Amino acid sequence: MKSALRKIYKERRGEMGEEVMVELSKNITGRCVSFLNEHPAFKHIHLFLPISSLNEINTFFLLDRLFQMDKQVYSSMTDFQKMEMKTVLLSPKGKIRLDEFGIPVPESPVFVENPQIDLVFVPLLAVDVKGNRLGYGKGLYDRFLSKLDPEVFKIGLSFFPPEKYLPTSSHDISLNACIFPDKILNSELLT
Repeated sequence: MKSALRKIYKERRGEMGEEVMVELSKNITGRCVSFLNEHPAFKHIHLFLPISSLNEINTFFLLDRLFQMDKQVYSSMTDFQKMEMKTVLLSPKGKIRLDEFGIPVPESPVFVENPQIDLVFVPLLAVDVKGNRLGYGKGLYDRFLSKLDPEVFKIGLSFFPPEKYLPTSSHDISLNACIFPDKILNSELLT
């Protein structure tokens, strides 16, 4: 069932068109900024950088805003041999390049062993009303999140409204909230 849902959501993304994706990405950015203004304690933020071939939410808009808000921003580089994500520090003047898989990464990465992350913006294809997310199926984010403090706040970013139910596995880590172009659902509302 997960693979069928992945196919559906990848197709939905592919049908959106560039202008719509940019507009929705900017709406999501605005909601993220509002959330952070309401929760100023979040200072160390992990952000995924968008893979354009997967039609992901353009988080470069959000990255700029995080720097303007004086947040400490991290991202990850994936070691596909070990199937793990390594945290890197991002800086306002740092250059971003595409790696051999088309994934945006820092040109001169600064790896961080024990980052003080207190919030992670998590990529997803779909999410349900209980905060369960459907990713790409490799388990990279679940492994990454499992190594962080359980108190780290996890926010999904989604183009599409939540499903009523998504199938889960024992290793899946649920979200505390999800931000959509038109609303924010937090853990109280996701349950």
